[in-house]
Amino acid sequence: MAAVAVAGRAVAGARLLGPADIRKMAARLGIRPAKRLGQNFVTDAGTVRRIAALARLAPDDVVLEVGPGFGSLTLPLLAAAGRVIAVELDPVLAAELPRTITARAPGLAGRLEVVTADAARVRELPGGPPTVLVANLPYNAAVPVVLHLLGTRPALRRGLVMVQAEVADRMSARPGSKAYGVPSVKLAWYAEVRRAGAVPRSVFWPVPRVDSGLVAFTRHAAEAGPPGGRGGAGAPGRDEVFAVVDAAFAQRRKTLRAALAAWAGSAADAERILRAAGVDPALRGESLGVTEFSRIALAGQQDGQAGRRPAGRPGPGPTR
Repeated sequence: MAAVAVAGRAVAGARLLGPADIRKMAARLGIRPAKRLGQNFVTDAGTVRRIAALARLAPDDVVLEVGPGFGSLTLPLLAAAGRVIAVELDPVLAAELPRTITARAPGLAGRLEVVTADAARVRELPGGPPTVLVANLPYNAAVPVVLHLLGTRPALRRGLVMVQAEVADRMSARPGSKAYGVPSVKLAWYAEVRRAGAVPRSVFWPVPRVDSGLVAFTRHAAEAGPPGGRGGAGAPGRDEVFAVVDAAFAQRRKTLRAALAAWAGSAADAERILRAAGVDPALRGESLGVTEFSRIALAGQQDGQAGRRPAGRPGPGPTR
């Protein structure tokens, strides 16, 4: 499909949105960006082109885009992928998006499906399952959204998301680093996660007070858990491992012996389980990787005492 050149903002078959376009649309629709929804819209065509290129999309990919807003990123995604499922919480923006795509990329409009829903809770999606997540995620909901989608969309093989820089650090942090915590471990359960670049605040409207970062992930080859952390039949599941993670970081200054006492039944029980897992009870949670947490959960499962008073909730759990 031939590119349509408009003020240097061309993508094959699509006229990308610029700052003036977005402000004009917002005025027409009576939309003022809502802080409670984390609405900061990308207005720079170069940024959305860059994100679409880094996502390495193939013609047979089904992209899940969360929070498409006015469609800045949707346009280049449609040009690169076979289909885009856009999940938008704002009903006004969700209703406008198909009209925008029809006007600016008429040849690509048939590839778009819009779902009006909260991406952190959505269950049903139209058509075939999405294979790639590409999104500019709301700052206040980025981690819960990604964990929910990874937990409920097994066909999601990889993703590239734009989040607040501090959140990007937490999502991709390694054991022992200052940013390492619950989000780091839980995301590592599902996928290999890495930082994929920085994004300045100047490309957004309204301009946020913080910079953003790109985070890329590739799901582990097996159905669940990290390499080296899968024990086959009888191995602990996600909820069991996440309960250990929640307990370990609920009091991150405490040693694992103390932090896991409630989960295990007592401090003595925690020490016994930790030693059975080959983990020093004097360590803190921030020094362990997801494989070690999986071993602790397995040892607790085999011990039979742990988990009688579980810490945390099932599923993705807290994201502090």
